[in-house]
Amino acid sequence: MPRFKLYHYPATRSARVRWVLNETVGDFEIVRLDLYKGAQYAPGYLALNPNHNVPLLEITFDDGRSMRMIESVAMVAFLADAYPEKKLAPPPAFSPERADYLQMMQFAGTHMDMALWQVRIHEHVLPPPERDPRTVARYRGKIEKEIAPQLKVRLEQGGFICGAAFTAADCVVGHAVSWARGYGMCQDEVFRGYISRLAQRDAFRKAFDDVREFTPEPPQSRTGLSPFTG
Repeated sequence: MPRFKLYHYPATRSARVRWVLNETVGDFEIVRLDLYKGAQYAPGYLALNPNHNVPLLEITFDDGRSMRMIESVAMVAFLADAYPEKKLAPPPAFSPERADYLQMMQFAGTHMDMALWQVRIHEHVLPPPERDPRTVARYRGKIEKEIAPQLKVRLEQGGFICGAAFTAADCVVGHAVSWARGYGMCQDEVFRGYISRLAQRDAFRKAFDDVREFTPEPPQSRTGLSPFTG
């Protein structure tokens, strides 16, 4: 059997990978990397992931080969396709369903994620002198006026992001919507209902069972965070 080791910190992008691992393999190792203590900048971890973040997924395959993945959306897509019996993705084929599924996964993992990250770093992560309220206003406005309306239409039509059935794209979109709601956005009832439906899944509950351990603001000491590059 393949083996999986996930480097994780509560409520971050690694939670979406923890979620899909629970949806698929169920049995995997978690290594908690304390981002607020600067563990991501330790030389040993930088040798594994030069981007000094989570997730990092180490995979040992059946034949003994191993590799590391460092992009969360790629991990979600790979695992969904690797376990087709779980029915988390439309089959790889020349079909509108497959195209739409991949498009929404990337939309949440790039376009929406980037906007959320700008809000987060300028409200909580960067030192106060480096924070820019204009950037916060710009990206909050983009989420509320451009991104959220597109998601709302989809959820009103189908219940999940690609229609009536849950897919791995919901692992990425659902995490992004939860992130937005934590920052006071996506407060419409349709988003509350969406998260409520997702929360009924056992894999979701396991993925976010440590969310209360997350605090938006790094400790005041900021020990080990000086190399932060955004």
